[in-house]
Amino acid sequence: MFTVYILQSEKDFGYYIGYTEDLERRLSEHNGGKTRSLRHRLPMKVVYTEIYQTKKEAKAREVQIKSYKGGKAFQELIIPGSPRHRRD
Repeated sequence: MFTVYILQSEKDFGYYIGYTEDLERRLSEHNGGKTRSLRHRLPMKVVYTEIYQTKKEAKAREVQIKSYKGGKAFQELIIPGSPRHRRD
């Protein structure tokens, strides 16, 4: 199984979108400074997740979410209580 996730920086409140087979490991890597683009934005916290059976599905969903980052559809994903928000 694969997890599509949205992280939020606790420093600058910006977002990072990705997918992984092991969310706990990946979050640890991000917060450990192993993702160069995030090093100056640490720490990160998980604000949204979705679970998919295949890597292909997860990658497609990651690309879709990135395509509307910052827009209304993205905001509905990350705002608790909105119709589209969920954390699997």
